[in-house]
Amino acid sequence: MTMPSKTTRRVVVTALSAALCSLGLAVSMVARAAVGEVKVGVILPLTGDKATFGQESLNGLKLALEKAGKETPQLKIQVEDTQGTPAGSAAAVNKLIATDKVAVIIGEVASSNTIAASTAAQSAKIPLMTHASTNDTITLGKDFISRICFVDSFQGAVMAKFAVTNLKAKTAAILVDSDSDYSRGLRDSFKQAFIAAGGTIKEDLVISYSQKDRDFKTQLIKVRKAAPDAVFIPGYYTQVGAILRQAKELKLNSKFLGTDGWDSPDLFKIAGAAAAGHYVSSHFAADDTDNRVQDFVREYKARNKENPGAMAALGYDAGFFMRAAIKKAGSNEPSKIRDAIASMKNFDGITGTITIDKNRNAVKPAVIVTTTEKEFKFLTRVNP
Repeated sequence: MTMPSKTTRRVVVTALSAALCSLGLAVSMVARAAVGEVKVGVILPLTGDKATFGQESLNGLKLALEKAGKETPQLKIQVEDTQGTPAGSAAAVNKLIATDKVAVIIGEVASSNTIAASTAAQSAKIPLMTHASTNDTITLGKDFISRICFVDSFQGAVMAKFAVTNLKAKTAAILVDSDSDYSRGLRDSFKQAFIAAGGTIKEDLVISYSQKDRDFKTQLIKVRKAAPDAVFIPGYYTQVGAILRQAKELKLNSKFLGTDGWDSPDLFKIAGAAAAGHYVSSHFAADDTDNRVQDFVREYKARNKENPGAMAALGYDAGFFMRAAIKKAGSNEPSKIRDAIASMKNFDGITGTITIDKNRNAVKPAVIVTTTEKEFKFLTRVNP
């Protein structure tokens, strides 16, 4: 038997390598073609006391998907109402995974709800990306969980620095929702940063209330007696609106500081005239003069007949961010989508430039807004 020459063998090997490369390219192209449509679960509080957050988020997400048109990957969303509770959030995730076979999940809004949802998603190894839950612990030890909003250790520090530097506050009180992981986390970060900046917060002026409470006068009378320079309320708009109204009735003259949980049009309906004159950290302001923000505001208002709030902007960013991550993954396989989300850098969103860090949290700016009787007004942007 005659052995082929070295030249012949080299030609055969080269041809075989080329064929394998072509086959690999073809397989890769087929794989990318297969990601034309991806099933995405969406969990939001569409009923309950945080329903405006859920509806705004969904409006923003739908606008993003409409703008994307027929571009691939197409996100086929399956929306589940969590009813604004941890149990409802966990049940929604389990249904989306077991019945709807989604590849990835967007949501929830409230941190306590997202913590419950993330446990179920992590167990099933389905990536969950929250657009709005800020409690620092959400992603800890859970490699399938991520977020595109800032975290409370940043948000609380931003408001503490603002209180000391801009408002010249030397003393403060904190009204904290004892039922909320979100509120407790912000209590801690604000307190630490305010004291580090030279301020004073007495232990008896860290005062708790419950989400079920409707009368906050006992807490507010205690605050009025102490007369701190500032009162920090890291809560949700339903309770905060009532607190502001009752504080005005009691003629409490301290300056009030809030967080993104205030950012709902219902705050102004509940608080009325008492809504005016406060300072709030958030993700977005509809009157920001940035051209991209104003384009988004016009498009959202044309579709929904009202100005967007922070949750609408975050929902919008979530839609485009998720499409970009899935496109980067080139797959609808959950683990590959997870890896793509974790590797996203310098994503240009309406709520700011988003880079995902090693803990799968977003490094991005906050905005501080002031309140009138009817709306939030842009004051300044704070970079991380």
